[in-house]
Amino acid sequence: MKKLIALIALLAWVPHHALAQDAEAGRKKAEACAACHGIDGNSTVPQYPVLASQTARYIYLQLRDFKRGRREDPLMSPMAANLSKEDMLDLAAYYASQKFNGQNSRKTDGDIERGRAASDAALCTMCHLGGFSGQNEVPRLAGQHYEYTLKQLNDFKVKNRTNDAGNMTAVVRTISDEDLAAIAAYISILR
Repeated sequence: MKKLIALIALLAWVPHHALAQDAEAGRKKAEACAACHGIDGNSTVPQYPVLASQTARYIYLQLRDFKRGRREDPLMSPMAANLSKEDMLDLAAYYASQKFNGQNSRKTDGDIERGRAASDAALCTMCHLGGFSGQNEVPRLAGQHYEYTLKQLNDFKVKNRTNDAGNMTAVVRTISDEDLAAIAAYISILR
């Protein structure tokens, strides 16, 4: 009986250990990502997402989707093509461990109140949680660059981005372009 319990414990531990994430190894691997995402994941380029404080699960899944061709981008797809699973897990752990610094591209001249109301009407926080903090495979959006967020919303709307089983397309397809821009502006000011 003791051997059986030990075997079960070992089997339960091995998969977790095999998927261990190493943030320090991720820091070293992230040097290749710094030009677009910043060395600490706080991108200063409005077209590229802030990765600092993003959920590790989400980052890993996006890297995996770029690698597999389920999500496409002319810059990211080739960058992800040669990443191993360990590389992706390490990068995800590193960026998730970094702190968002709030130096994102904000859209302060947008209709922030309209964006708040439109995001409430669309029930965005049902998945992205209050404050757009995200969880697991649902991304943190709070403080994301306005330009990046608006592009992603539009890509979901016209089905240029489909790596989420259609969930976002179903939500945004009936939202006006003006409301999508307002939602992106609202998200950009959140901390």
